[in-house]
Amino acid sequence: MGVRGLHGFVASSCPHVCTVVNFKELAERHRSQHPGGTPTVVVDAMCCLRYWYTPESWICGGQWREYYSSLREFVRTFTAVGIKLIFFFDGMVEQSKRDEWVKRRLKNNREIAKIFHYIKSHREQPGRNMFFIPSGLAIFTRFALKALGQETLCSLQEADYEVASYGFQNNCLGILGEDTDYLIYDTCPYFSISELSLDSLDTVMLCREKLCQSLGLSLADLPLLACLLGNDVVPEGMFESFRYKCLTSYTSVKENCDRRGNIILAVADHISKVLRLHQGEKKLEEMLPLGPNKALFYKGVTSYLLPGQKSPWFIQKPKDVVTLDKQILSMSSDPESKQEVPMCMDPESKQKLPVGTDPEFNLEAPMCTNTEVKHEDPVNTGPEAKHQVTMVTDPEILKVARAQHVQAESYLVYGVMSSGEVECSNSLEDATDQALPSQAFVYRPVRQRVYSLLLGGGAGGFSTSPAVKEWFVYSGNPLRQPDLVRPLQMNIPGGTPNLRQLWLSQEPGIQAQRLDTLLACFDLSSSREELQAVESPFQALCCLLVYLFVQVDTLCLEDLHAFIAQALCLQGKPTVELADLQEVDSMSLTSGEDISHLLEMVRDKEAWCAAVHGIMKSRT
Repeated sequence: MGVRGLHGFVASSCPHVCTVVNFKELAERHRSQHPGGTPTVVVDAMCCLRYWYTPESWICGGQWREYYSSLREFVRTFTAVGIKLIFFFDGMVEQSKRDEWVKRRLKNNREIAKIFHYIKSHREQPGRNMFFIPSGLAIFTRFALKALGQETLCSLQEADYEVASYGFQNNCLGILGEDTDYLIYDTCPYFSISELSLDSLDTVMLCREKLCQSLGLSLADLPLLACLLGNDVVPEGMFESFRYKCLTSYTSVKENCDRRGNIILAVADHISKVLRLHQGEKKLEEMLPLGPNKALFYKGVTSYLLPGQKSPWFIQKPKDVVTLDKQILSMSSDPESKQEVPMCMDPESKQKLPVGTDPEFNLEAPMCTNTEVKHEDPVNTGPEAKHQVTMVTDPEILKVARAQHVQAESYLVYGVMSSGEVECSNSLEDATDQALPSQAFVYRPVRQRVYSLLLGGGAGGFSTSPAVKEWFVYSGNPLRQPDLVRPLQMNIPGGTPNLRQLWLSQEPGIQAQRLDTLLACFDLSSSREELQAVESPFQALCCLLVYLFVQVDTLCLEDLHAFIAQALCLQGKPTVELADLQEVDSMSLTSGEDISHLLEMVRDKEAWCAAVHGIMKSRT
């Protein structure tokens, strides 16, 4: 994640870039400098999951109650010193970063395979050195933070851009995360989550100004450096030969630096001593071996420029129409811009002129890869949204879906409705276990029914409905292309309601209609009466269990007992007590004696268990 090799370089060769700071002191200083303002830290939540997840047990799905307690303590600590937290989560994978996303998912598959090999060999959970984030943790964390009263946002594009942009535009105290891209953005200070001591609120601040001093660069040069080294947009191998040439001509090689460190120094030296001589006179493609990758490189550089920022490295638009993935690349960061041709201001006449007519023109950030205006205020649901070509024609419903997505109140819905493309990362699944199907297949019928609800049947019925592109990770999927999954018609008493009814209606009986729709998604409409006999907190879980055991015929009664016991036995138990029960996890709930003991503990819930068993019997 971030700029290749930069984290190690800073740690080993530029330790002065890292300074120990204290959040409480920073907050007090911020209040004195900005009377009436609230010190705000923007949190890149995806970078913080490993820090937050402290329970020892993680293989069997994660210790939710302990994890929630950890989040609560994190929030309480910052709130106690008057710091407001804004949490950002990844919401979309940009097309230009799909290859990098795929590469990471395949790497994760190899790590997961090692985990299961260890379990089979040692009959125990691996240590923290093999830790893998429990499945679904990022999604559940959004709702946990919202339950704790925190402002939680989901990105409409790459989350690190929106984090940096929010911090820049709102004069925030800083960014808390673990991504070297935050050393490249010209935004508020960047703090390391991995170095944070919650007891003292000490952490490490990584200073981009000091990094520039070490490299002989200016802040405006950092995006160029990042792309020449390789990042999430520009593949590392694209400029491998160029970096080698820089290294061979570099005369100040440091013995205390490894090869990668010296490469960074050599590329920075080339920028400051060679490229800068022609800055403003030559285009980048005349100074660098961009070749057919020119559009991608320009996009990579401009992706670091926040709204209103400009780069001195661009003097005019390239002569050819800059396109990527057959879509026009917008070269303006102004969310109000409606022009296909980038415009700039003539400093004399104050009139807008097309790019290229003003020799002093500095390309504004950033270029976009689809027809939706990018790099906008994520909370703004204004008229610019209609520029996007979507799968749904009702602008009001799309606006509602967009707002729910941004506020982290939904999952996958906006992706389906806006672009017809969704993704799901790795789950802790044993690729060698042929008895258990992947969750990607187990829950696909549910998703297909949801797709039919979101997209409708179309004029020709569900057979002609547009397919949704699914990038789901499962064993044997090389992720070279998405699976094309078509909607599946639902069986709902009275017919399928439209989204305006389900989302916006306040009519009497709408709640019953919503319940009917939920049951239809799981194909459980015929079991409505039995499910209603279950107390409400467990109805959703009951739906899930019945669906799961119908879909996966290799699950047995003991598995069902384990699920029920986990749901019912842990209520009301304090976190400290749960932490002491870590040795008694789902891996040990296999003996009849254990099951009998657990069922005795839940005999007051016999009606619910009987309902589950009864529905199971009727369904199978």
